[in-house]
Amino acid sequence: MLEVVALSALTTFLLGVGNGAAGEIGKNLTLSAGALVRRTFGRETPLPAAAEDRRALAGQVHARLARDPERAGEWALMLGAAPDEAVEPSRGAMPPAPWAFTNQEKVLKRLLREADRSWEGRPRVVLLYGPAGSGSTSVALRLGAEARGRFPDGQYYVDLRDTSGETGPEPAGVLLRLLREMDVDPDRIPATEAGRERLYRKLTEGRRALVVIDHATSLAQVRGLVPATPDVLLLVVVSGPPLLLEAERVAVPPLADRHAKQLVRKVAGPEHAARIKAQLPGVLERCRGNALALHTEARLLTRDEPASESPTGASQDHPVRAAAHLASFRLGPEALRLCRLTALGAWPSVSATIAAAAADLDEATAGRLLGDAADIGLLEPLPDLRYRFRPEIRRQLAETAAAEYGVGTCADAVDRVLEALLKLVLPASRAALPESWRTELPPEHRDTPSTVPDGIAVLAAEVANVARAVVVAEEHQRTGTALWLARSLWPLQLKAGFWDEVLPALRDAARHAEESRADDRMAAALHFQLAHCLGETGRWEQANRAARAAVTYERAAGHLRGEASAVELLGLLSLNGWSYEEAYERFTEAESVYRRIGPGEEGVADLPRALALVKRHQGRALRGMDRLDESRRCLKRAVDFFAGRTGAPPEAYNQARALTDLAETLHDGGDDPAALARIAEAEALLPASATPHRAYLAGLRRRCEAGTAR
Repeated sequence: MLEVVALSALTTFLLGVGNGAAGEIGKNLTLSAGALVRRTFGRETPLPAAAEDRRALAGQVHARLARDPERAGEWALMLGAAPDEAVEPSRGAMPPAPWAFTNQEKVLKRLLREADRSWEGRPRVVLLYGPAGSGSTSVALRLGAEARGRFPDGQYYVDLRDTSGETGPEPAGVLLRLLREMDVDPDRIPATEAGRERLYRKLTEGRRALVVIDHATSLAQVRGLVPATPDVLLLVVVSGPPLLLEAERVAVPPLADRHAKQLVRKVAGPEHAARIKAQLPGVLERCRGNALALHTEARLLTRDEPASESPTGASQDHPVRAAAHLASFRLGPEALRLCRLTALGAWPSVSATIAAAAADLDEATAGRLLGDAADIGLLEPLPDLRYRFRPEIRRQLAETAAAEYGVGTCADAVDRVLEALLKLVLPASRAALPESWRTELPPEHRDTPSTVPDGIAVLAAEVANVARAVVVAEEHQRTGTALWLARSLWPLQLKAGFWDEVLPALRDAARHAEESRADDRMAAALHFQLAHCLGETGRWEQANRAARAAVTYERAAGHLRGEASAVELLGLLSLNGWSYEEAYERFTEAESVYRRIGPGEEGVADLPRALALVKRHQGRALRGMDRLDESRRCLKRAVDFFAGRTGAPPEAYNQARALTDLAETLHDGGDDPAALARIAEAEALLPASATPHRAYLAGLRRRCEAGTAR
């Protein structure tokens, strides 16, 4: 069967291991590959991190298989039964182009020229840039509308502005957003940046597509998106100076006066012609061809009340700020105060809850005032009754707040928002994982009802605000608030896979905990969350450091349950890196710590389940060590526990996972009939929605059936 195991196939497979599908099934494939590598060489071989080292490993495996036909057959079965990586992306959905788009035809022609030029091996990349409010986003959207025929296989738009900081997401986060825009199933999106880039390139190979990355802030965010295929155009939009990206650079110029007049007339409408004629000279002077400023002031011309004052000072230096200054005085004093105080925290999105807290109002009033502010252009509406400020407008409002209300009032507004976020996310976190000690509440919040219908949804809606709040809380010397906010995100990373979204908050919070010498137990919990998140995104060395810190803090706190859990996490990190002996030692150590929990002590009620889980992990490590009889016994104990045979309530999901592991061990030991029976049991326990797990079991079934036939 050696001819089936081509070097290219081995290389592709080993490059994908650990960089492929996220979640439990991706880890199963990684473990199976590592166990087979061990059997091939007769020794433990840690999983290489670098692509070049994986290519070298593939060459070594291929050379060994030339002398071992039986092992070559196993590899042929493994590669043939691996889950199908084929993913069919959607065609995407660009936001609509602005109706009042005016001129910029020259800019559009330059973009289309890049899309149509001869290929000659040079990537099609355009850097579109201009000052804030210049209309660069409008140009990008207009290109999508006018060039639909040129990109029949997909138009994908990713806006990086709605993140927790002004620097935007990391490169892995940008790739994640793009793959989501392509409608890739979450279970098929790799956890690592390398895996995501690889999938992006596979999805765009041979396709005629437009990829727009709006509000990029760094070269790193887009470097991995540069297309290597002739018919993909990458359009990077920057609000401000251009990035040092190798690309066709296209600046968006200010609108000439005649085109500025056209834009104002389009937006305001012919029914306001007399007012437009009277006000137009001042509008043109203030806006200086800035499309956003012109659009905002044109909307103001449709309102009857005149502006109460003209822009002065800093507002005169930037057209968008000048327009925001004028617009703010079309609001009543209550709405203006709400906008100014809400702008102070630089929150990625604003809900009625956040605005009400900032302005110390009830939510119904705050919601109405937010709508008023959106009507005149101070806020942009988002889905689900949320809003956001444009950066320049937010800065204008925040600076005015400090001048108008004083430092104390502004600090109080931010503190109220921080407290409102705590009251929102802590009960949501508890409701999402009501039995977990990791979602315990601080003493001052333990009387807060946890009757939240969908805690995960609440946390998902606020995750960017929570990440921002961790930074703001530290700035306001509210370390405890920062730490509890970050802890509230545990269900989101555990149950929903929001690793990229929660990582900034966890990094900041873990650092705060160290610098402030926080309670050992709090520091341990945050380092554990950080280690889990880093491990899930393939940052193995960083994850190990954070997990070791968690163990140290838990020991200092005398918290046995936490110490055992952190040691167990160290074992899982070793397991995923094919260091099976080390993993087994960690799992054995974790079991020993668990067994030190005595009657009446914290965690004793959870002890049987914790021991069953650690037995499952021991069985997986023993399989990687080729100690198959011991592996089978450990996994059988885990299956019995989760099946409810020891008196505990049955857990179908964990039973199916343990049965899958047991089937793998039985297959490795040559008992394929027994393995097939375990596969059937696991399939019967899984819901129809468990598509990745079912696909993996189907591949394992093919391996076992082939083994039976042999």
